[in-house]
Amino acid sequence: MFFFDFPKLGQLAFQDPASPIAEGIIDLHHNIFFYLILISVLVIYVLCQLLRKFSFAWSQPDKASLEFRRDYLTFNKLNHGTLIEIIWTITPSIILMLIAVPSFALLYAVDEVIDPALSLKVIGNQWYWSYEFSDYIREKEVVFDSYMLPLSDLKEGDLRLLEVDNALCLPTNTHIRVIVTATDVLHAFAIPSLGVKVDAVPGRLNQLSLFIKRPGVFYGQCSELCGVNHAFMPIVVKAVDLPSFFDYIKSV
Repeated sequence: MFFFDFPKLGQLAFQDPASPIAEGIIDLHHNIFFYLILISVLVIYVLCQLLRKFSFAWSQPDKASLEFRRDYLTFNKLNHGTLIEIIWTITPSIILMLIAVPSFALLYAVDEVIDPALSLKVIGNQWYWSYEFSDYIREKEVVFDSYMLPLSDLKEGDLRLLEVDNALCLPTNTHIRVIVTATDVLHAFAIPSLGVKVDAVPGRLNQLSLFIKRPGVFYGQCSELCGVNHAFMPIVVKAVDLPSFFDYIKSV
């Protein structure tokens, strides 16, 4: 009997990225984790060596020479070392600089809004999402609400607590400006596969840039404790090619 369900172990990792920002977040995580592993191995090695040498010196004093005890048990030898203090001051500084360079580049990319070809307004309500495409002037505005599907309406293969009645359709390979706000309380518009997470604040407009690289269906949820039905505000984004998106706009 296996103690681990290997197919489910993949759920502990990041979702497959579908935007440059999501790819950058995952790459930054892997870069930082590399330094974390190196530091952890070094610290554990040093601790193990100290425990081994101190244990030997105190448990077997007859076998430990006076020189050994003087080298490893003298407080002056352990607490005052100019070289080691220089090393453990400069090394973390270098590591921090190596982490800061890609981190600052990612922060700049997240805040940068390239000339958008499409604008989308997202409104958080209690407890559902409203979407509005403001680039189209028609007799009927392109505005719709998105509610979570109840369990009785789910079909085979649907995801529980993640399916909605009106999914948001967006084009791929298109620069999209997303404006997020709320009407009542704080919400958070978050889609892990797209690297998107922004607060929806009543009376304030928050902006982010979105560029989807591949077609697919991407799920998200409200990431703010917004009330009793906080866990029932799913987000479903269907990424399609540009012609299919135009057909979708005509049919809304």
